Amino acid sequence: MDQRIINLFDEYTHKPLKRDDFLKRLAKLTGGMAAAMAVLPLLEINYAQAETVAHQDDRIKTESITYPGVDTTMKGYLARPAAAGKYPAVVVIHENRGLNPHIEDVTRRLALAGFLALAPDALSASGGTPADNRSDGSDQIRDLFSKLDAQKTRENFVKALDYLKNRPDSTGKLGAVGFCWGGAMANQLAVHDSDLKAAVPFYGRQPDAADVPKIKAAMQLHYGGLDERVNAGIPAYEEALKKSGVPYELYVYEGAQHAFHNDTAPTRYNEAAAKLAWSRTVTFLKAKLV
Repeated sequence: MDQRIINLFDEYTHKPLKRDDFLKRLAKLTGGMAAAMAVLPLLEINYAQAETVAHQDDRIKTESITYPGVDTTMKGYLARPAAAGKYPAVVVIHENRGLNPHIEDVTRRLALAGFLALAPDALSASGGTPADNRSDGSDQIRDLFSKLDAQKTRENFVKALDYLKNRPDSTGKLGAVGFCWGGAMANQLAVHDSDLKAAVPFYGRQPDAADVPKIKAAMQLHYGGLDERVNAGIPAYEEALKKSGVPYELYVYEGAQHAFHNDTAPTRYNEAAAKLAWSRTVTFLKAKLV
């Protein structure tokens, strides 16, 4: 697919670009509105492909939980191995589409790998991620994200780590994995929570270089080679990590788009890059937390 179309969709899902304006620009790139509407399903999320680990998989247990947030009660989706015991804990942080079936599936994948995994819903204060969310960066979901208080939202994810640390089935060793918006949040958790042992941001906006010395966690960073918007921040981040002596691994997957790990995003999912990055993620978390 024309890279200009991919870039336009990335702009639509990350910037205040109204759907009507997006479609008009898409029509110009594709040669008309009929062609634009034909291309659109190839860009938008398809949750029919979201389940790689079944909800009813008897190797894991899942549940919906709540925990105290800042001026709200936070909702979350929790998954853990079925066998009784204590497990290292990982917060899973969703993209700017909220807590959806894909992120729930990623949470189950971590449980299957031997972790106590929790995916909080950043939109809990507004009732939670809309059940009818089209998941395509729609005006509704982006409007909800635009109203989030950045500091309170970050604290609500810090409180997710506190919740996990104090669960009886947790070893108290904490990690974080985040994607896109959640990748940026994983970076922020590394800056703001000294208890975090390992963080894995996927194509997430980098923290300010001045904040990097606060990081106590080991970092594993994943980027798509074609993701110019996010990748512009790599050099300054890597330089700050080196200067601060923060242990890190950095991987750029050539030919991969932003959101390459999301297997419900047809035109951006890169199977080879996604599987390699996930294998590295699990290996890294086990090395740092188990």
